[in-house]
Amino acid sequence: MKNDLPVAPPGQRIGLLGGSFDPAHEGHVRLTEEALKRFGLDRVWWLVTPGNPLKAHGPAPLSERIDYARQLVDDPRVTVTGIEARLQTRMTVDTIAALQRLYPHVRFVWLMGSDNLVQFSRWDRWREIAARVPIGVLVRPGTRLRARLSKAARIMADDRLAESHASLLGRSTPPAWVMVNIPMSSASSTAIRAARKARALKAKDARRSASESAG
Repeated sequence: MKNDLPVAPPGQRIGLLGGSFDPAHEGHVRLTEEALKRFGLDRVWWLVTPGNPLKAHGPAPLSERIDYARQLVDDPRVTVTGIEARLQTRMTVDTIAALQRLYPHVRFVWLMGSDNLVQFSRWDRWREIAARVPIGVLVRPGTRLRARLSKAARIMADDRLAESHASLLGRSTPPAWVMVNIPMSSASSTAIRAARKARALKAKDARRSASESAG
């Protein structure tokens, strides 16, 4: 990366996967692999956000989340970046607009799990996002029906590509979106954080018991 900005040759089709990645996990990796394969993408950028405006509690420090994500990813086509902090953008629509100004000859595609499509209509200026970039939706466990019946999906129904045409998404002119079924891990950042907390509490209790026994 030059000046902390990812390199992107003109004409490339790049998927953007945004999130807090707190922490990144195998589900993110699987979603990324499938997006590269199914949507005709050259690369995927993980946009590790400083914070998620739809989440009440703040994430771990940005540098820690980026370092962990980079350790997890083993694909030269995937770039982990904290570019939103550099751009000083908070909302997805502003990040996309800034990237399009920085990389005017790159074709960006927004990537999301089907759980995010369920709440997409709550995102700030979500219709502008759909007007700026094609959107690739990858089905996560237990959310396909709710995603298909979501407000955003119903409003964007006329712009939806058939799943059999998913490989055309990277070359499509927005508004355009597609939802595809993929073999998906049920792992989630929330579950991983809960497991970490449980292990920490268990270790703390063990140390306390050992201290009391010694006393």
